Amino acid sequence: MTGSALPLPLLFLDVDGPLLPFGATRLQLPDGYPTYGTGCGPREAGENPLTARIDPGHGPRLRELPCELVWATTWMSDANDCISPWLGLPQLPLVDWPDPAPEDEPEGLHWKTPGLVGWAAGRPFAWVDDEITDIDRTWVEAHHPGRALLHRVDAWRGLTGTDFATLDAWLRRSAD
Repeated sequence: MTGSALPLPLLFLDVDGPLLPFGATRLQLPDGYPTYGTGCGPREAGENPLTARIDPGHGPRLRELPCELVWATTWMSDANDCISPWLGLPQLPLVDWPDPAPEDEPEGLHWKTPGLVGWAAGRPFAWVDDEITDIDRTWVEAHHPGRALLHRVDAWRGLTGTDFATLDAWLRRSAD
């Protein structure tokens, strides 16, 4: 009997906060944020100078995770044009954000949450963002039939080794 392997879990990845840290105080980072080269692409008028904060070492760590990476960011195609090459990632699928959530959704529900659940279509997924709350977790539990990990990252710190270990362990369990 031949069977097909189950698809890998999805990893919905936000940019601002998880990859591009921001908002630290002088007490948190007295020397400021580290930078890595010149950021994404050549310095041209209109380029976001903060992209130099994106650690290119995240690319290999993301590629090693047992998942299908998906951009879940308002950067939209700029994530593939700028950040994917900087991290050594291929062009990734992009969540095409739906219209705003219906007004009957609970107050405090992140506007991305219904769209991600719809995009996942029942597949297991992890979502990495700096704006996830317990309201989002509760909503996903009630509306998504598959496993889900909503992993909040501190925006001022960005993804850390601990975050990668948590994601790797959860994704490996979900991929089995």
